[in-house]
Amino acid sequence: MRIVVALGGNALLRRGEPMTADNQRINIRIAAEQIAKISAGNELVIAHGNGPQVGLLSLQAAAYTSVSPYPLDVLGAETEGMIGYMIEQELGNLLPVGKPFATLLTQVEVNGNDPAFKYPSKPIGPVYSKEEAERLAAEKGWSIAPDGDKYRRVVASPRPKRIFEIRPIKWLLEKGSIVICAGGGGIPTMYGEDGKLKGVEAVIDKDLCSALLAEQLSCDLLVIATDVDAVFIDWGKPTQKAVAQVHPDDLEKLGFAAGSMGPKVQAACEFARNTGKEAVIGSLADIENIVKGYAGTRISTASKGIHYR
Repeated sequence: MRIVVALGGNALLRRGEPMTADNQRINIRIAAEQIAKISAGNELVIAHGNGPQVGLLSLQAAAYTSVSPYPLDVLGAETEGMIGYMIEQELGNLLPVGKPFATLLTQVEVNGNDPAFKYPSKPIGPVYSKEEAERLAAEKGWSIAPDGDKYRRVVASPRPKRIFEIRPIKWLLEKGSIVICAGGGGIPTMYGEDGKLKGVEAVIDKDLCSALLAEQLSCDLLVIATDVDAVFIDWGKPTQKAVAQVHPDDLEKLGFAAGSMGPKVQAACEFARNTGKEAVIGSLADIENIVKGYAGTRISTASKGIHYR
């Protein structure tokens, strides 16, 4: 099978952990151990989040006052290289010698008139107390929003329209390479009035970009790997239930928060509806069983209704 695995941010850095290179490498090693289990006989494409990493680079850049801080699109490109390097190395240490890998800087086109630019909503960077977040917002002109009991910077999150590197990704897959691409939702770009391509100060949702990537690659399966083993209704209540199999129309009716499961559900539903193939939301620890067909929440147009575990 040709599979896109979209790694959640927890696969790279767990909430509250210091953003050290060692911590990120440890978490990526854990993720690589799971992904290695599905490498045999499958074509793999790995996408990943990068919010904390972009935020860290932004803070580091702000501390160097001799030059203006680099824009988000450039920081996104930096994190694609950094995270891709670690994934390649850790996964390469587990797979047979000679297995090829490639990390691609991935430009993704967005629409300059996307309404998201008027309503910043995508969290990036570390969490702050309310007082610290308000101080940084005043100093730097940031938009901020609550994230649990903390606050984070938020930026525009326009929808992905086109992945520019889709052809070289296909070529690499055809040659047997594992491809790491579209990190952090890809590098947001758009055409200016002069017809030239340029970067945009925004962040594309990683799961929506992964769904577009899987669709344009004609993938057989989209796996959205997170830190829970399924999509739940009534989460955290005595009545909570895990969704096992569901039609996208029925899943969307349940309603999920934009800051948590919402984007994952939207991405999975769009892939299933647009391709007729299956998308699965589940735990990275269950990825072997997800690919075998009996773990996670499986979203498919094959049948109507919702089936619970």
